[in-house]
Amino acid sequence: MSKRHLFESPDGLVTKALRGIVAYNPSLGLDETNRVVFDTAYNKSNVSIISGGGSGHEPAWSGYVGQNMLAASVAGDIFASPSTKQIIAAIDTVPSDKGTILVVTNYTGDCLHFGLANEKAVAKGHKCRMIICGDDVSVGKKGSLVGRRGLAGQIGVLKVMGGAAGAGGSLDQVYDLGVAFSQQIVSIAATLDHCHVPGRAEHATLASNEVEIGTGPHNEPGYRKLSPAPSAQDLVKQILTYCLDEADPERGYVKFRAGDEAMLLVSNFGGMSHLEMGALVDELLGQLASGWKLEPVRIACGFLETSLNAPAFSVSVINVTAAAENCSYSAEEIKSFFDAKTNTHWESTAGSQSVRRSRQEQFVQPPQEPRKTIDEAKDLRIGPATLDRMLRSACDELIAAEPDLTKWDTVMGDGDCGETLKTGASCLVAALDSKQLAAQGSVFAVLQELEEIVEGKMGGTLGGILGIFFVSMRTALEENLSLVKSEGLPKLWAKAVQTALDNLRRYTPAQVGDRTVMDTLIPFAEGLRSGLFADGVEAAVKGAELTKTLKPRLGRATYVGADSSKGLPPDPGAWGAMVAIKGLHSGI
Repeated sequence: MSKRHLFESPDGLVTKALRGIVAYNPSLGLDETNRVVFDTAYNKSNVSIISGGGSGHEPAWSGYVGQNMLAASVAGDIFASPSTKQIIAAIDTVPSDKGTILVVTNYTGDCLHFGLANEKAVAKGHKCRMIICGDDVSVGKKGSLVGRRGLAGQIGVLKVMGGAAGAGGSLDQVYDLGVAFSQQIVSIAATLDHCHVPGRAEHATLASNEVEIGTGPHNEPGYRKLSPAPSAQDLVKQILTYCLDEADPERGYVKFRAGDEAMLLVSNFGGMSHLEMGALVDELLGQLASGWKLEPVRIACGFLETSLNAPAFSVSVINVTAAAENCSYSAEEIKSFFDAKTNTHWESTAGSQSVRRSRQEQFVQPPQEPRKTIDEAKDLRIGPATLDRMLRSACDELIAAEPDLTKWDTVMGDGDCGETLKTGASCLVAALDSKQLAAQGSVFAVLQELEEIVEGKMGGTLGGILGIFFVSMRTALEENLSLVKSEGLPKLWAKAVQTALDNLRRYTPAQVGDRTVMDTLIPFAEGLRSGLFADGVEAAVKGAELTKTLKPRLGRATYVGADSSKGLPPDPGAWGAMVAIKGLHSGI
């Protein structure tokens, strides 16, 4: 994990962050001295819900202040509880006719300071209560006097309580809901590495082949280290087993019966990509359905409660049906409180789920496109063995070149060129094997297959260029097939390649000298005019070699600011095209 920070010192950082956070919602107010964020538009006739804790967990808790959620939040220093004085200031800022509920995670500092504030608020005449949320199953039942630690399951508690308060629930109703809901949550976290706190020299790390399971949100050690690191599938299996195995005497905190409705919360600790979080949710839902017969009725995923920049996440599963049995609200009402719209960060994690469809309904297969038939009388054919040999040679050369192409594109671009070409080559080899693509010697059949591969499997700029090139070349071959009889096959190919390049120029301004794939394709087309494939190959090789001396003028490589005088790798797109052309020629 990187130790670099934009703000290297923690001095003044929390207050500065709160000043920025309140900017997105004009109804929010900030008491800078006490680090209290509050909703200036809160309804005094509703129960006020207040939460908070150490900073570094944003958007918890300042990001949840607003309609149908928190009336106020209070922030301590990084990973440190706010003081009693700060919490009392929050209570006094959002007084309620019905009463106030403090909701905190189960950490000693938070429990003590919020507890003292609760007692002092009651002594001052506030109708104030407190709920302590502990949902971490990695803390077993034996040998722990303090109970379970608090993880992101608490954010779900805040949401349903906020929805109930917004709907006009009484102090008893909202409090009982919070207690019942919090007791039906099982959570556990897993981390790929620890976070780094600004201003601290010490920095715990994990080895590259380790994953820690059961970690806390303040860099606390996990329940156990897994080495070698399991696959994502195996890690999810272990996580769900810890959460849901009712036979585990240490961690069987919540029971699920057939038909019980569940909610799923997946919290990004700050350093996981959205791409991987989406895949994680998919894996969780798949294993919940297949291994535990659970299909969550509500799902929230994203930055629920973070741990600065930690590449870690937590998973929470909540039994809504059981919660409803222990409070005055039904499961349907609890779901409606979850769905109640807010003007807070919550909306970015929960979306709109009041009307849900099954996962099977959400996954739609595209209609099968009919395979284009090729008129044998208008087909272009060569010897099947020669065609197969040429194509395999080109594909083998491209696959072998992938490491170099990827390395060069990582230096000069976005690193996808090698993989893109390897994907296309591998798909074409598969078609040669499974579909006997070259068995009839049909050039048009090969070009049609290439079009499908490029359009379906090869993204990025190069995929777009090749897609236009292949479809234009096939069209040109079809329209000029008569040239075979009048001027010979080489002239037909020269005409088709040139026409394809002319069409391509309508979509890209790239020319020779711009350090792109065109530095290979244009000389190749010009060389074919002689009627000899070898001349086209020679020109393509020279063009690709020349890119080693050229400064990029188009594409992402232009952002790098490369100095060609110091020597550059060849343009990977140009080199890949050259490798394929040479491979075709060597297969003749």
